[in-house]
Amino acid sequence: MIDLVRILIAPLVWLAAFSAVYGLHGLICGVELSGMVFGVSLARALLVLAYGFAVLVQIALVWALYDRRFASPSRFVRFVSRATGWTGLVATIWSLFPVVLTTYC
Repeated sequence: MIDLVRILIAPLVWLAAFSAVYGLHGLICGVELSGMVFGVSLARALLVLAYGFAVLVQIALVWALYDRRFASPSRFVRFVSRATGWTGLVATIWSLFPVVLTTYC
């Protein structure tokens, strides 16, 4: 059962991050959040922070999947879990990047 978690953790974290960031996006647009932080709008700062946090979590997952303490004894599971880890990281960077570049409402 733990091998299944190793394989699915990165895509599930991507799914949660995608839902959370775009949910935050909808909430920001619905509430019409205003204000400035370090010369950047508060809405943009929150979205970029959420994006950065999601990417950092995925990087930590990939790192953990390569760590000997969390690795599976099975070569196949190690390979697949690392592959899905990298897939989750790339999916997070790619699918949430529009949050950083485009207008938020």
